[in-house]
Parts: sequence; C-alpha cells; structure tokens
Amino acid sequence: MRYWLMKSEPEAFGIDDLARVGREPWDGIRNYQARNFMRDDMRPGDLALFYHSNADPTGVAGIMRIAGEARPDPTAFDPEAKYYDPKSRQDAPRWYLVDVEFERKLGRIITLAELRTRPELADMPLLRKGNRLSILPVEPQHWQAILDLE
Repeated sequence: MRYWLMKSEPEAFGIDDLARVGREPWDGIRNYQARNFMRDDMRPGDLALFYHSNADPTGVAGIMRIAGEARPDPTAFDPEAKYYDPKSRQDAPRWYLVDVEFERKLGRIITLAELRTRPELADMPLLRKGNRLSILPVEPQHWQAILDLE
C-alpha cells in the first residue's frame, strides 16, 4: 500500500462533500506529473490525505481511500465541461482520474503552518518551496507523523 496527499479547494469539493457522497471521481487533474501518479502508481486500497488548499485554514482535513484503478477522465472529452481538453481523444486519452472513497474526517484540520514546524516532516514534498502539485506521494513515516498530530 502507498500513501498520497491530494489537494482540493473546499469551496469546490471538500472533505464534508466526500463524507456526504461517500465515493467520487477525482477529476479535473491537468498536470502531467499528478496524472502520472494517478495513472501509473496509485492502486485501489492506497490511502490519501485529503488536503484543503486555498482555504482558511489550509491543511489536512481527512483520509480517503483510492477506490478504483485509474481510467480516462471523461471531463476531458466534454466540450461543456470545465476541464475540457480538445487535444485529449477517446482513443488516446491525455487525462486520467481515480475514484476516491471517504474513510474519515480528522478531529481537526492539521494546518500547513503546523506541519512546517515539525522537524520530522522537513523533507516532505508538500513542504518544499515551490511545490504546487495537487497530488503528492507521502512516505509512511510522514503519514504516521501527520496522524500523530491529530
């Protein structure tokens, strides 16, 4: 099993939304490295930290499970969709998604500011200057250190 961190703005789709629907496709990813993580590395059963970005406060809000294999993102093919990409074709998809399933909401949001104060997380990709990817791998020791803060 691998661990991940997946970002979403809570005004668009937050941990409470995932708790309400239970399972949701994680669509709209339009960064090649983030897409590659989903397409090539994520597997059903992996766990992910649900991270609220561009929020007050910004931070880890919950846990979700990867609930399916990566598949082409249908929003890339739909001219009416926000994430439409005319260069992505059904026979040669450019963008992928995975389904995620609610596991639990954390007792509190573990803020980015708090994460930055923890020496055991210093080498975590999320905390590296300039890292803005919406999907990041999380090492097991970082996963546990974050959950220990709850």
